Amino acid sequence: MENAQGQMLGATHLASVRSEMYERKWERFYVRRPARIMAVSPGLSGITMRSCEVVDISQGGAALEITTTIGLSSHYYLQVLGLADRIGCAEVYRNGSRVGVKFIAIIPEPLLHTIVRADFMMGEKIEKPKRR
Repeated sequence: MENAQGQMLGATHLASVRSEMYERKWERFYVRRPARIMAVSPGLSGITMRSCEVVDISQGGAALEITTTIGLSSHYYLQVLGLADRIGCAEVYRNGSRVGVKFIAIIPEPLLHTIVRADFMMGEKIEKPKRR
């Protein structure tokens, strides 16, 4: 809510803090890749894993399809099948079986390109193209 001068009423000094993580927009790639979500249980009592599918991805976040979100925490790791990397995620929204996440740290471009590559096959080693 704003007053006549356009100032935010009830806003704290933190309302004006800007962060590249929230403002920067990245190109999103439609990928449909199988993945897993790994969440640490409260009190570090165990790890739960769920299968999911990465619908689209960018350097800053992704959209996931999950069979069920019941009992899913809002912070977890994403692991695209075939890759060893685990990506820390913070949930942004839930809409039925669709979940939107932002990555805790921006993923490097080479990792994004590996996930997006058309010849990426689950469990197969990716070889560099041969020169002629």
